[in-house]
Amino acid sequence: MLKFPKSAAFAVVALSVFASPSLADGNIDAGAKVFKKCAACHAVGDGAKHKVGPELNELFGRAAGGAEGYKYSNAMTEAGEGGLVWGDDTLTEYLTKPKAMIKGTKMAFAGLKKDDDVANVLAYLKSFSQEMAAAPAAVETKPAETAEAAPASGEPAAEPAMAVEASQGAFGLGRKAMPDEIAAWDIDIRPDGTGLPEGKGTVAQGEPIYAENCAVCHGDFGEGAGRWPVLAGGQDTLLKDRPVKTIGSYWPYLSTVFDYVRRAMPFGNARSLSDDDVYALTAYLMYLNDIVEDEDFELSKENFTSYRLPNEANFIADDRLSEPYYAKGLEPCMTDCKPGPVEITARAQVIDVTPEGEGDENSGGGID
Repeated sequence: MLKFPKSAAFAVVALSVFASPSLADGNIDAGAKVFKKCAACHAVGDGAKHKVGPELNELFGRAAGGAEGYKYSNAMTEAGEGGLVWGDDTLTEYLTKPKAMIKGTKMAFAGLKKDDDVANVLAYLKSFSQEMAAAPAAVETKPAETAEAAPASGEPAAEPAMAVEASQGAFGLGRKAMPDEIAAWDIDIRPDGTGLPEGKGTVAQGEPIYAENCAVCHGDFGEGAGRWPVLAGGQDTLLKDRPVKTIGSYWPYLSTVFDYVRRAMPFGNARSLSDDDVYALTAYLMYLNDIVEDEDFELSKENFTSYRLPNEANFIADDRLSEPYYAKGLEPCMTDCKPGPVEITARAQVIDVTPEGEGDENSGGGID
């Protein structure tokens, strides 16, 4: 069954695992696909900035803890000061079992297991390290006979295909949104199914999609990784001191799951999933939360509204407009509303709802 532990592990960043002759034969294009697993926490290429983990430009030859402007764990900083430099061998050892090599690292990563993936992502990342990158291929130019003719001297340039229509507003700025632009933005899904796209997906189809795109942050089975949100479990905890708010214990509508995954996930690569992928992922999340029990279950536009999340009944309509100040149009009290002086009854840090220090050794993921 899908809920039992798997032997495969899912990586935040996969740079190298096994020292192998195949490392020299990696494919950059294939490595770019593998790097999608890393993009939740890392950036590389032009304009790359630190995210959960540091940016990975010029990684090869960089001292551990050496990316300027990124706050590393104390363990990683000490490793760099001790002489650790990133290369094929050191990355191999670190990314096989990061916490075994550097105890105290923030790296939330179990290890990449496939040699081909290792070779390919190494090749990809080496292309962003100046000393390792191959010379760029010559840029193909357009033959003169097919090139667009430049306007004659003094002749105005042609209008762009989509003219900018000035607004009739007070400032005369902007233009009306084009229908295609509105359609691309208007993708919300309502609890009654309004806005659902055509598509379908099964629990079994959703499992590998989840493993590829989601497990790195949310755990192999929705249990969460580090401080990333837990997605499954938590039933009967809402009245406890520390409730576990998951899809199965707290969320009100299945449409919320579908809409959020479709709009914002995977982290760092939003809107990269097809509608069928989102249906399959939603079905798999239903399975993890025991809303459905058959791994062959298929979720589709046709049967979507037949399923309800367990906590839906505990959400109520917003009735603030019926509150007397709203209903009667009265002015709300803004001064001297409470008799006597205001007293502080507890502090956030004391009741443990804010961090106690500037850093947390277990606060994130990614290679550091």
